[in-house]
Amino acid sequence: MESSKKRILFIVNPISGTSKKTGFDKIVAKHIDTNRFSYDIIRTEYAGHAAELAAACAAQGTDICVAVGGDGTVNEVARALVGTDTALGIVPCGSGNGLARHLCLPVSMKGALNIINQAQTDTFDYGLINGHPFFCTCGMGFDAHVSMLFAQSGKRGLSTYARMVVTEGLKYDGDTYDVTFIDGDGSTQHRKAFLVTCANAAQYGNNTYIAPGASMQDGLLDVIIIEPIKGVAATKVLMALFTKTIKRNRHVSFFRTRQLHIHRSSEGPIHFDGDPMVMGADIDIELKPRGLKAIVNPKAIEDTAQPNRLFKMLSGPEHEIHI
Repeated sequence: MESSKKRILFIVNPISGTSKKTGFDKIVAKHIDTNRFSYDIIRTEYAGHAAELAAACAAQGTDICVAVGGDGTVNEVARALVGTDTALGIVPCGSGNGLARHLCLPVSMKGALNIINQAQTDTFDYGLINGHPFFCTCGMGFDAHVSMLFAQSGKRGLSTYARMVVTEGLKYDGDTYDVTFIDGDGSTQHRKAFLVTCANAAQYGNNTYIAPGASMQDGLLDVIIIEPIKGVAATKVLMALFTKTIKRNRHVSFFRTRQLHIHRSSEGPIHFDGDPMVMGADIDIELKPRGLKAIVNPKAIEDTAQPNRLFKMLSGPEHEIHI
């Protein structure tokens, strides 16, 4: 009977990510198990619309709300679902796909829909930066600086982002931060840093690992502080992001905590899951345990066969790195 089927809402951002999504309706019709699920597809019309649709979806008791788009769309949908019984599903269509990759979800539409058909769920931690939810990473410094420039450029794609990483990395000097770990002994780290990142998940996206081994179910944030770096040292840190070896680098410090306060010299950009925003000099970041219900891959085997596209762009002959 129709009433016994689980209900799914697909929220499609038609302009986010890298895929046109023009054939999405037909792909869903072909691959979703209509014996088990009824579904609707809605396309967003303005910034913030995905969050509004997801909130309404949860209020109506819909079983699964699927974000179809890039990391920004996933963040919008997920933040509206925290604390509800509606499960987040992801059909990743972005260039980074950080949360999808951390959860070992396929990056193809067909593969992602096949995972949704299995409807296996688990609960995960999420973070707050000055009250704004994030699920993979948040931070300040170089990554936030590049995220802001990338958003302001109006240009999309990994090639644009890769060029910004290289050109901005040549001249970025970093900032001074006082990082206080609230739930520990209250100690403060006074650091000049290239960036300060708080990671709930292992990667930024595109298999770029800022916190290898990070878990979304351990109740802790991984805090990464990279000191100001130039030349060969910068190149080694950059390459370590792609090889999961950043913890071995002597220019990088790691801490684990549930809550921290960061003071910097002035307001400036931060990012949460890659989306930039200007915030003040004082930043509060905390971990909220097991607040997000999400569809998971029962096999949970990460596909490492695909090359990291950003790595190729940064290290190939067209974009040789001389930082």
